Order: sequence, then C-alpha cells, then structure tokens
Amino acid sequence: MTDDLATTTAALVVRPLDAATWDAFAELCASSDGYPSGCWCIGFHDEGTTRDAACNRERKRDRVLAGTTHAALVLVGDRCVGWCQFGPVSEVVRIKNRRQYESSQDGPLPDWRIGCNYVRAGHRRQGVATAALHGALRMIAEAGGGRVEGYPEPAGAVPAGFLFHGVLSTFERAGFVRDRPIGKHRWVVTKTVEPTGPPTG
Repeated sequence: MTDDLATTTAALVVRPLDAATWDAFAELCASSDGYPSGCWCIGFHDEGTTRDAACNRERKRDRVLAGTTHAALVLVGDRCVGWCQFGPVSEVVRIKNRRQYESSQDGPLPDWRIGCNYVRAGHRRQGVATAALHGALRMIAEAGGGRVEGYPEPAGAVPAGFLFHGVLSTFERAGFVRDRPIGKHRWVVTKTVEPTGPPTG
C-alpha cells in the first residue's frame, strides 16, 4: 500500500473486497450504523435487490467468492468504515436515472463504472470516501485501466446517508470531469485511468 491514496490519516487502510475482507464488509452491511442493512451493495448488479436481506447477503457473498464483484474497502483496524464499489459495465449494470442515462448516451459505454461510494456514519468528512475512490482507481489501473464513469451528486443534494453514488466534489478532486447531467442533481463524470499492471513483491 502506498501513500498516494489521498487518505487524511495513516489509520486508514485500503484493501480489496474478497474472501479475506468479507467479514469486515459484512459487519457494516449487517449493522444499522447508518447503512440500509438489507441492500448488501447488490443493487447495482444485474440481479438487483430483493425484499429478503438474507437472500441479498448470500448473493453478494457468492459474487465475492466467485470474483464477480469488486470494491475498495477502507478499514480502521479490522473495522470497515467505507468502500467504493467498481466493476466493468457487465458487472455494475444498474445505475440510478438509468432511462435518462441511456437516452442521453452518445458514444461507447465506459470500460468501468463506479457504483457505491459509501462512508459509515461517524466517519464522514474524514477522507474515507476519497481513500476508497482512489483505492478503486488504483485497482482499476492494476486491472488494465480504461475509461471510468461515476454518477455522483453534489453535497447537500440529498442527506449524506443517501449519497450512495458518492459526492461530486470528491470525484472532481480525483480528476473526473463532468460529462452530462442525469436526474435532478446527478452527473455522469468520466476519467481515463492509465494501466499500471498488478502490484509486485
């Protein structure tokens, strides 16, 4: 792990969502600490959410074990305090304001999408969302890079606990540029990430 992830404190560690970090991710999803516990961050995938939180949990866990869901988790010790979900379009299929997105689409789809950029209640405005986003971009670079889209909203457009797609200013500070608006406040933002290859050593 390098220091270029724009964290504001050395206590923040960014790790990929995988079998080794599942328990930390699951603890936050299952808690009522400022997160919609029934979602399990499955809503952006093709299957979407159900009314059954246990079903959503198992679907997410199956994807983690199969390697068909991706996220950069931000940890303080063993506790997950936020994450940034990302993946190719075939993986991050569902986005908010999808009809407006598709009707305004001009050109090819991106290589990658940023889904959820979420921070646990009590840890907001501490650099967690930035660390998660930069971690996701690093992982995308290691996976080959390409054009990345996000769908954030300006701070204050909705309560912080509902800014699941992330905050516009966080994306702009990370080098994303505005492409077009969709919905009342949401923007499509884009950034091209150069490939770096997998980490060595």
